[in-house]
Amino acid sequence: MTGTQPSPTVPAIAYDAEPESLELTVLGPRTPALAGTPVESYRLLHKNAGGRSGVWECTPGRFDSARNGDTELMHFLSGAATITTADGTVHDIGPGVVLVAPDGWRGTWDIRETVRKVYTIWNTPTTTGDPS
Repeated sequence: MTGTQPSPTVPAIAYDAEPESLELTVLGPRTPALAGTPVESYRLLHKNAGGRSGVWECTPGRFDSARNGDTELMHFLSGAATITTADGTVHDIGPGVVLVAPDGWRGTWDIRETVRKVYTIWNTPTTTGDPS
């Protein structure tokens, strides 16, 4: 025996439905909208002090978005949209597209067909005290 302790077992979180067919809860209109009346829905799959993950959907419309204090990984399952970052970079969104929006990211969503994505958002670590 080497004296090392076994790692605690952390159970996996599993869902018996595909993310494309999970029932979502309607959050309501995305405000402020720049065009249309986009309505958001979601299903939270996991949350802890470090972040959260789930499924998000939004109906057609245009709105601004920003990441402040966290980073988001998005994997799009359905729909059609364009996301234009603050620097003018255009991302065409559709099934299979993966996009990372790091802390400080800013952009505008223009959703043409209802978009559904699986997301994971993790908090940006903050430093305390003098790093030197």
